Amino acid sequence: PYSRIVCDITFTEKFILKKHTLLHTGEKSYACSVCDKTFAEKGNLKKHTFVHTGEKSHPCSVCDKTFSKKIYLNKHILDHTEEKCNA
Repeated sequence: PYSRIVCDITFTEKFILKKHTLLHTGEKSYACSVCDKTFAEKGNLKKHTFVHTGEKSHPCSVCDKTFSKKIYLNKHILDHTEEKCNA
């Protein structure tokens, strides 16, 4: 097992230890080329780039709306499925 001296947590995989270490070091190796915001994980940088590109890759199957994040699509889908109160 791989362990950290700082917090005594052990991990079965070295890459998980490395990822966890970033919590302690605060290292953010991935920088946005547009606004210089930095991220500890490459995936978070990729998600952030949608802010600048306007890409909306999550389409609603009911209407023509598209969303940049799946969570926004999921919230929108509720508009199609929830009954509205007419009071």
